[in-house]
Amino acid sequence: MSGEVLTIITGLAWLFFAASALASYRLGWSQLARMALVWIAIFLGLLLVVEAVAAPPGRSSALAYLT
Repeated sequence: MSGEVLTIITGLAWLFFAASALASYRLGWSQLARMALVWIAIFLGLLLVVEAVAAPPGRSSALAYLT
């Protein structure tokens, strides 16, 4: 139980640090939204490439839970 709480606390701390670093650029909401969408697209694209290359035929992939 304490390990789960520690994981949540550290995750929230990293999220706070990332948000404060992003806020220091003083960008508008539209620029922030566009940057967030670009990063989501980058990570989703990388996930799909890794899944296509690393998943052996006939074995379920990490994306199986989405269907």
